[in-house]
Amino acid sequence: MSDPSASRDEGIARTARLRTDVSHSARIWNYWLGGKDHYPVDEEVGDQILSFVPALPRSAVADRRFLARAVRFLAGEAGVRQFLDVGTGLPTADNTHEVAQGVDPSCRIVYVDNDPLVLAHAHALLTSSPEGVTDYIEADVHDPGAIIERAARILNFDEPVAITMLGVLNFVMDTDEAVDIVHRLLDAVPSGSYLVVSHPTTEVDAEAMRTAVDYWNGQGSAPMTLRSRTDLLRLFDRVDLLEPGLVSCSRWRPEAAREEIVDVTHFGGVGRKP
Repeated sequence: MSDPSASRDEGIARTARLRTDVSHSARIWNYWLGGKDHYPVDEEVGDQILSFVPALPRSAVADRRFLARAVRFLAGEAGVRQFLDVGTGLPTADNTHEVAQGVDPSCRIVYVDNDPLVLAHAHALLTSSPEGVTDYIEADVHDPGAIIERAARILNFDEPVAITMLGVLNFVMDTDEAVDIVHRLLDAVPSGSYLVVSHPTTEVDAEAMRTAVDYWNGQGSAPMTLRSRTDLLRLFDRVDLLEPGLVSCSRWRPEAAREEIVDVTHFGGVGRKP
């Protein structure tokens, strides 16, 4: 039996790694989405970034709606019942488990992140329908082997799995490494599994986005990179891209009656492993 005091001490130590004097990408994203889980430094940096790219909050909303549409499709039409959400970020509306289990309560979802901030909020993710499972594991996107090993305790890798990676591969600076991470995760799942990726690009507002990222990378926070559509297509080289392909997140199967279709800086796509 595990020692409760040891687990408590470990949790306190991890939470102590939280920095409130340095901006944090997940908190800034939360700020742009209208959330409350951020600090003055995040508002300051977030506002400065918006001075370069004023439309970024629209991109944040479009990215979130893309996730919801993709998960609804996968749990519905595609019949997927297992989801591996790598790079969870802070809980907000329409989290993966809420959308998937809203379609089928038996869905099993594993969230993956190594951020102490996300860990501190993980309890908000650890809810589930009685028929399904929702869990959270601490692992780094740079270590897909550890992700697979720990997720295999909850997910059955003999059955299709949807791997979702929204806004996380931009923190893997080397494109070859990012492609290798995706390949290793896909190698662990069977035919009929899916890959969902969104990523900030140079395809919309390119110069302004480069200026914003250069500013971000000078703040002492985790550095990130932009990628072109050509580079992003490499992430899907082992899956069959579904229509409409790799597009601005707002243009991936939009619900026209609800959403204004305007190109945003984040591109997204969904592919099926043959």
